[in-house]
Amino acid sequence: MSGAEKKSGRELGEEWWQTAIIEMSPGIIRLRGYEIQDLIGRASFPAVVWLTLRGELPSEDQASLLGIALGAAVDHGPQAPSIAIARMAVTCGVGINSAMASAINVLGDVHGGAGEQALSFYGDIAVAIDGGATLDGAVSARLDRFFVGEKDYVPGLGHRFHPIDPRALRLLELTRAFAARGVVSGRFADIAEAIEADVARRKGRKIPLNIDGATAVIYGELGFPPPLTRGLFVLSRSVGILAHAWEQSQQSERNKGPLPREWLWAYTGTPPRPFPGEDDAGE
Repeated sequence: MSGAEKKSGRELGEEWWQTAIIEMSPGIIRLRGYEIQDLIGRASFPAVVWLTLRGELPSEDQASLLGIALGAAVDHGPQAPSIAIARMAVTCGVGINSAMASAINVLGDVHGGAGEQALSFYGDIAVAIDGGATLDGAVSARLDRFFVGEKDYVPGLGHRFHPIDPRALRLLELTRAFAARGVVSGRFADIAEAIEADVARRKGRKIPLNIDGATAVIYGELGFPPPLTRGLFVLSRSVGILAHAWEQSQQSERNKGPLPREWLWAYTGTPPRPFPGEDDAGE
């Protein structure tokens, strides 16, 4: 390779890391092509989230609806594993960043993943409708497959604390309002409500939509793919995690575990027994 053909260190570095998200050089920061100073004070936080993830600025209504979904799921109290972990971590003497990381790391399939699962479920039904099925037919066929092969909780329905999740009702109401103005189609709201109705028919009782199902409706209406739905939930819940970690850091408890110290766990192992050879001690 001739000297002219040799790549500079800058060129080699640019080949090593490539991104369409941000451009940065001394004195310049561009986010998806927009100067950061032009975004500051003009674009809301939800709008910047949208821009960063999607590559284009949303309309004000789209940003508003995204912000509504993000704000709805910020906290659910210390009974939520992530919040409890954040508070316990702080009492062990770690900093806020470590407490937040500890909490976020447990937002998995069981705690934190239901929104992604719900939107995937809705998406299967939407594909069937695009293929010519009716709404009720597509919902019924998907639930048939679910109850035969998957046999688990229908994602997005039911809550272990709330007979009716007050957040879900409000989110659906607002989604309908935005749909009436043409901001979104209302398609995913229709699908979620049809699932709720079909499950009620099968079970003989209503199992209402929950926060995960309702936020999945909004994220689906706004065009986010299911995996980003989980990431958006993590982003939202991080606010509550931060608040609880900070509150706990201002209190005096040390090593505060999951139960009050006067409450012990149930031991189900082997009852007390002598160490081998001790039965004959003293004879």
